[in-house]
Amino acid sequence: MRSRLQEFLKEDIGSGDVTSELVVPLDETARGRIICKEPCVLAGVAEASEVFKELGAGTVRSRKDGTKAKKGDVVLEVKGSARAILAGERLALNFVMRMSGIATLTADLTAACRKVNPKVRIAATRKTTPGFREFEKKAVLIGGGDPHRYALDDAILIKDNHIMLAGGVEEALKRARRGSFTKKIEIEVENPKDARTALANGADIIMLDNFKPKALQKLSEELKSIRPDVMIEASGGISPENVRKFAPGADIISLGWLTHSVKSIDFSMDVKRT
Repeated sequence: MRSRLQEFLKEDIGSGDVTSELVVPLDETARGRIICKEPCVLAGVAEASEVFKELGAGTVRSRKDGTKAKKGDVVLEVKGSARAILAGERLALNFVMRMSGIATLTADLTAACRKVNPKVRIAATRKTTPGFREFEKKAVLIGGGDPHRYALDDAILIKDNHIMLAGGVEEALKRARRGSFTKKIEIEVENPKDARTALANGADIIMLDNFKPKALQKLSEELKSIRPDVMIEASGGISPENVRKFAPGADIISLGWLTHSVKSIDFSMDVKRT
């Protein structure tokens, strides 16, 4: 993580914080507090702490990621060089704001869907911010969700373009099965016929893409009556507003919303001289 933090700091600081160098004395020390402005599930506090440590400031007190915070809570306190604290302020806040937003949304959707189906999982997708995926996926985990694939080498997931290039569902699954016996094979399908073909040809996980909730539930029940061990994933067109409707028929609900449309949680940083 350290090398990634150094990259982020270089992006934000450039060749130096010219404002602080002109305005803040080199030997000035300060104490900074990151304050929560709205209720949330905390995430990114560990990364924020590492930002300040990388710049030479020390963490005085912090809250743990995964805990709930309310408006006015101090989630991280740092002490050290005033210039160092000011240089790390924005990056630290960016970590906490975005990661807490993802963790909070994930926790809220998981809780809502498990009232309908206690075993359903809320999963992320690869629709992430370039360079920030590991932190967004970590935030999903902190919120009680499933990160899904981190990268293309993580799992076998046959999508519509793979099926087209292979010449069909059956052939795509045969090729995938020949190439690997150590990983589960998931396939994305867009209609009941392809779902039945996928089941008959040994798919471990069937992603039902862009199905209406009732149609998905009906097909899921049919497929599981034939092979109870098959896992059904719902995907496509799912948002916080309609996610609960998919819970009855799905083992997994994946939605890019968790990372591509999430609202960051509001935090601020208060700095005082020591």
